[in-house]
Amino acid sequence: MKRRLTALIFLVLLLSAAVFYGLNVRSNVAVIHPAQGPVVQAVYATGTVEPTVMVPISPRSTGVLKELLVDEGQAVTKGQILAGLEDSNILKAIEELEAKATLAEKEFKRKTTLLEKGAVSRAIVDQAEAEWQVARASVERTQAELGFLRLIAPEDGIVIRRDGEIGEVIAINQPVFWMSCCAPLRVSAEVDEEDIPLVKVGQAVLLRADAFPGRIYNGHVKSITPKGDPVARSYRVRIEIADQTPLMTGMTAEANIITGQKDKALLLPPSSLRAGYVLAVDNGKIRKVAVEKGITGKEGVEILNGVAPGALILQNFDPDLNEGQKVDYRLLDWSTTDHGI
Repeated sequence: MKRRLTALIFLVLLLSAAVFYGLNVRSNVAVIHPAQGPVVQAVYATGTVEPTVMVPISPRSTGVLKELLVDEGQAVTKGQILAGLEDSNILKAIEELEAKATLAEKEFKRKTTLLEKGAVSRAIVDQAEAEWQVARASVERTQAELGFLRLIAPEDGIVIRRDGEIGEVIAINQPVFWMSCCAPLRVSAEVDEEDIPLVKVGQAVLLRADAFPGRIYNGHVKSITPKGDPVARSYRVRIEIADQTPLMTGMTAEANIITGQKDKALLLPPSSLRAGYVLAVDNGKIRKVAVEKGITGKEGVEILNGVAPGALILQNFDPDLNEGQKVDYRLLDWSTTDHGI
């Protein structure tokens, strides 16, 4: 019994010594003051430039593609002829029908003159007029059919794709061209499902493209697809961009969606925080302080409360340091060092 009591006393003394040593051993730690300045929180995504509206241009009659008058990337105006199908047969038919209509008109006028002289009856003149009108209608109908063989731009726009070659048989309503018109371009971007709760319609977007290094273009979130891709674990976000940009359909674009912004915030590097706490140095001793985070950007993590601007905060949270442990410290200017962001 006496031996057990001695061992217990020894253990208590050993633990007390360990605690005393832990509280009094001096580690040398790097500390910083929280910085003050602007912070921007953004969600990164990649996407593709595409037209908001794509209009298919197709013939209303089957035929062989005879001529292509425009190509991909070309600007066109409303009413401009873009291509035509083989029309030699229908042109010949129009020529014959026009000749018949001309003869019918002459016959009508001749019989009208005879009517005035009393040489023919009104019924004969009416019959001649009817035959002339039928001939004219045949010409107009065939000319309309000729129009079915013409592919015409419905609006001002840009030809973004061509799907036909000369000599190819084109069916009714088979698109030969795709036009971008009537609306600005947009970027269709994929946003990770972990970030999508931060993204809202109307948020500003900064866009970059490898084709134009060093240049930034503005846009805004137009819509968010409500159903995500379970395989890619992402959601599609449509970003509308301004008309006057050199971005072209099909280009890859990098998008930074601005989800939060503060002009003046108290900031710490992410490495200073662990599970909502920071380690502060107060009178040469470690103190664990609970903090409330705001938005996070490349500038740092916004601290809403818990520390003051002049506080001494460990640049890197060290879980091995104990509350109340004495430390030596060196003050760094973290705004000029690598934040680890």
